[in-house]
Amino acid sequence: MFVKKRHLLATLFGILFVFSGFSQEKKRPNVILIITDDQGYGDLGITGNHQIQTPVLDQFAKESVRFNNFYVSPVCAPTRSSLMTGRYSLRTGVRDTYNGGAIMAQSEITIAEMLKQGGYTTGIFGKWHLGDNYPSRPNDQGFDESLIHLSGGMGQVGDFTTYFQGDRSYFDPVLWHNGEKEKYSGYCSDIFADNALQFIEKNRDNPFFCYLSFNAPHTPLQVPEKYYQQYADIDPSLAFKKNNSASREMSEKDKEDARRVYAMVTNIDDNIGKLLNKLDALGISENTIVMFMTDNGPQQLRYVGGMRGLKGSVYRGGVRVPFFFRYPSGFKGNKDIETTAAHIDVLPTLAQLCNVETPSDRKIDGKNLLPVLQDKKVDWADRSLFFYWARRFPELYHNIALQKGDYKLVGQTNYNASIGDFGLFNIKKDPSEQQNLVQQHTGLATSLKNEMDAIYQELVASENLVHQPLIAIGTEFENPIILNRNDASGERGIWDQEEIYGKWEVDVKKGTYNIKFKFIKPVDASGRMFLETGAVVNQMKNDVKTDVIEMNNVQLPEMEGSLVPFYMVKRKRIFPFWVEMERIE
Repeated sequence: MFVKKRHLLATLFGILFVFSGFSQEKKRPNVILIITDDQGYGDLGITGNHQIQTPVLDQFAKESVRFNNFYVSPVCAPTRSSLMTGRYSLRTGVRDTYNGGAIMAQSEITIAEMLKQGGYTTGIFGKWHLGDNYPSRPNDQGFDESLIHLSGGMGQVGDFTTYFQGDRSYFDPVLWHNGEKEKYSGYCSDIFADNALQFIEKNRDNPFFCYLSFNAPHTPLQVPEKYYQQYADIDPSLAFKKNNSASREMSEKDKEDARRVYAMVTNIDDNIGKLLNKLDALGISENTIVMFMTDNGPQQLRYVGGMRGLKGSVYRGGVRVPFFFRYPSGFKGNKDIETTAAHIDVLPTLAQLCNVETPSDRKIDGKNLLPVLQDKKVDWADRSLFFYWARRFPELYHNIALQKGDYKLVGQTNYNASIGDFGLFNIKKDPSEQQNLVQQHTGLATSLKNEMDAIYQELVASENLVHQPLIAIGTEFENPIILNRNDASGERGIWDQEEIYGKWEVDVKKGTYNIKFKFIKPVDASGRMFLETGAVVNQMKNDVKTDVIEMNNVQLPEMEGSLVPFYMVKRKRIFPFWVEMERIE
C-alpha cells in the first residue's frame, strides 16, 4: 500500500534547511523552467533557421548562457522524468510514452519537492506526462499549483477530456486544475502561459518555482489562424535543403506540418515575451533564473541544423536541443558553453544555486553545472551519456547509444551483434554522424560498448523498472478515479484499438466499488462485462447496445497487480476506453 512521502522528505531535507546557514539577506532566486514539446534544435531563428520568427527567444538566447551541447532523451516522458529527478528515466520507472510506461514512481523526488524544502511555492502549467493518477500526479509530486492536460498530449486517447474534440482539441479545452476538471476558453498555449503569469504575480514576494511546460508544437498541429497566416506561403524545404543530412526530401505534408509547427512556435515566442515582460514589471528579473529548453528532436522532417535523426532517434537530431540559462544577478549573459550538459544536470544545478540539498539516499546521475557557469574546469567534462529508445522496454543494441567526449557509439543492430555492426562517430569532427569509424577504431568502440553494457545492465535492473509503479485505487486522495488508455499496458502498442488485450497495474484498497466502463463506440447487446482482479472475477450480462456499462456494489479484494476489464460479445473481446472506479465503502 502507498505511503505519503512528505514526512520522509521532511526528514531528508527539513533539518538541512533550518541549519543550512543560508543568509536571510540573500533571497533565494526564483526559478522558471520553460520546456516545449517536439520543438527541435532547428526551430529557432538563433539556431540558423531563417524562416521561423522567434524574436523573443532569439533575444533571450543572446542575454543567456547558451549550452551548445545539451542533450535529452529521444522522447518526451523519459526526458521529463530525468529533468524532474536528475536521474536516468529507467531508474524512475519511466520507460515509454504510453503502454503504461509513462508513470513515475511515487518514491522519486522532483525538483518541486526539493525546492519546497527551501520555502519555494511550486507550480506546473502544461504537460506533465509522468502519471495521471495518485500517487504520480503533479500535486502528489511536490507542486502546490497544477494546471495540466492528461497523458502525452491533448487530443490523444489518454486525454479523454479532449480526445473527442477532434481538430479543436487545442481550443477551449477541459483541463485538470489541482486534480479537478475545469473548462477553459482560448488556445492551450495561451491558457498555460496566462495561468503561469498569474502564479508568478501571486508569489512575487516569495521564492517560487514555475514549470511552464508547453504541449506545443506537439501534434495535432492546431494553431490560431493569425499565426498560421504568417507562414502560409513559405516553402520550408528551402531551409531544409541548405543544411540537411537526411537522404529524403520533404514531402508536401512535411512542408505543411513545418508551417504549422513554425506558427505554433511563434505563438509560444509571444507568450514567453509576455512572461519576461511580467518579470520586468514586477521588478524580479534580476533574481529570477529562467531556463528554456525543448524535450527532444522534431517529430516531422524539417530543418534540424544539419543533424541526423528526428524525435525517437538516438542520433543528435533526436537528442540535442537548445538550452538557454539566464540569471542576471548570478552570471553574465551572452556566453557560449561547449561542455556537454544534459537534462539530468538541471536538478543538481538548481540545488546548488537555490541552496537546498539534493536527495542523498539515491543515485543522482546529473552533474552540478555551477562550476561550468563560473568558467571553472571540471573533471567530468568527458563523462559518458547513455541514450536509448524503444517501446515498452529497452531493446539490447537497438536504438541505443553511449556518448563519451568526442566519440559516440550507436547500436542499430541485433542483441548478438559483433562490434563491427555498430556505428562509431567523432561528433566534434563529424557532427552530422555520417562517417562510421568503427573499423578504424575497433578498440575504442569495444571499450565504449563495454561501458554501454554495464550501464544498460544496471538500468534495466532498477527497482522501479522491475516493479512497475502502481496506480492507487480507493484512496482518500483520488476517489473516484479514472484509468485512461495512456497508462494501460498489455499488448505492445495499445492505443485506441477495441479488440486488444489491456490492463492497468494497480494497488487496490479492499472495499465496495461502483464502476463505469466507457467504450470508444457502443458495444453490442447480449454480451458479458468482465473485471478480473487477481483471483477474483466479477462479471455481468449486458442487454443493451451502449458505450457505457456500469457494475455497482462490486466487492474488490486488497490487491497489488493487474486489473483486467473486457467485454465479450460475438467472440470479440473489447477493451474499454477508460474505467471510472468509486469506492463507496
